[in-house]
Amino acid sequence: DDVVYITEETDEDLRGSRVRSGDILLNITGASLGRTCLVPDGLPQANVNQHVCIIRLKDLETREFVSQSMKSCWLKGQIDTVQSGAAREGLNFAQISKLALTIPPGSEQTQIAAFLDRETAKIDELVAEQRRLMELLKEKRQTVISHAVTQGINPKATMKPSGIEWLGDVPEHWEVVRIKTLCSIISKGTTPSTVGADFILSGIRFLKAENITETGVNELPEFYISEEAHAILSRGALNAGDVLVVIAGATTGKSAVLDSRFLPANTNQAVSYLRPRNPIISPFISKWLGTRLVRNLILVQSVQSAQPNLSMEDLGNIPIPIPPHDEMNELMAFLEIETAKFDTLTAEAQRAIDLLQERRTALISAAVTGQIDVRKS
Repeated sequence: DDVVYITEETDEDLRGSRVRSGDILLNITGASLGRTCLVPDGLPQANVNQHVCIIRLKDLETREFVSQSMKSCWLKGQIDTVQSGAAREGLNFAQISKLALTIPPGSEQTQIAAFLDRETAKIDELVAEQRRLMELLKEKRQTVISHAVTQGINPKATMKPSGIEWLGDVPEHWEVVRIKTLCSIISKGTTPSTVGADFILSGIRFLKAENITETGVNELPEFYISEEAHAILSRGALNAGDVLVVIAGATTGKSAVLDSRFLPANTNQAVSYLRPRNPIISPFISKWLGTRLVRNLILVQSVQSAQPNLSMEDLGNIPIPIPPHDEMNELMAFLEIETAKFDTLTAEAQRAIDLLQERRTALISAAVTGQIDVRKS
């Protein structure tokens, strides 16, 4: 996923970091520190950046065993110990070279590697099943929301043409308007660096596209700016009830409603905020923006350059079907109950994945350190 490419000329200039079959790759910085994999046979020509260490073994016969060992709790514990206390998570080559492994005789290496290939494949298939379940739940959740905000929850309601081809029919007593007619402000924020400000450890919360998820505004990752920067960047100052919409990047169109626990808060130029005149309709607007109908419209309207980009004008011109307020409240209460069911099942699937991955790591650790005898397995 997310493959990027370089030219043949650049690859030649960077030939010292070319990847070969049998290399072990180790992430040495950031949140994925310690993540590792074995380069398979037949991988097309490839290169890596400064965040990845290439470990090339003298004896390729040990690659399967060493690669599995790099995934063990023992190795991960050594990595955590080495990098702890550093100003920024990261490993250097000297630290990597001192990581300790236990190496059994060649015949046992082969048996252990075969055992782990077989057993981890079973676990990986179970993980894949849980991921497929999560995708199915996500699809069904989306379907329930889309039906509710376009046709309501009364199956006997009389329908009328919306006047918009891609929207189709809506309940007869609903009104179809442009989002901008519901809002007092449609604006966006600014990057602190444009006014010479930096992020700090605590202060005014600064929300980015990464904080906006399908289930709401996420506290992580955390970014903060000073009160002085917040005052200078007043254009991006947020209120409770604002509908935050990602307008740049891979997650363009994703939206969530901001609640008061995040305030005071600010945002950047990749996030637009809609401020409805009546904050009661904020959740409905956010749900509408999350439907497949609107996400497809946004995808078409986005400027397809290096990354999708949605203008505030296009955002404001998106049509939205609006039910009477009493019906809207009833509809949102219905969705809160129904989506909570899907969210609970999704959380259970994620917990199952976490447990399976813990089991996988523990199994690898036990096998490569000789805590279990796999010679007869």
